[in-house]
Amino acid sequence: MKNDLKAILNLIAQTIFDKKGFNTLALDVRGISTLTDYVIIAEGNVDRHVSSIAQGIIDALQEAGVKVNQVEGLEAGDWVVLDFLDVMVHLFMPGLRDKYRLEDLWKESQILDLQINTSPLSTGTYDKSSRK
Repeated sequence: MKNDLKAILNLIAQTIFDKKGFNTLALDVRGISTLTDYVIIAEGNVDRHVSSIAQGIIDALQEAGVKVNQVEGLEAGDWVVLDFLDVMVHLFMPGLRDKYRLEDLWKESQILDLQINTSPLSTGTYDKSSRK
């Protein structure tokens, strides 16, 4: 997966969804940004939630063989930036995202349609007879 950017983008988006992040936006900023090729912006409810989402992304990508290059803001949790070189992730608390409006920096970018599995993680049914 190390060189499959689409798979990396999908894994990041899936991790955000699984960790209950919201308002996820993925942008193709090739030709617009000199820092990265893709940007994912999402939100968490509070600082601990944002930090938890960020750590989940770091762990999921590390498991897939992709190492984070730089992390900023993980301890504070109000705005966390994860730099994976070709992909940069910005995770915000809602008020800060509205304040900084990063989306406006890349107005000309293409919005990416990522694949997220929204089905429940467990499809098992509860069997009352097994309860004693």
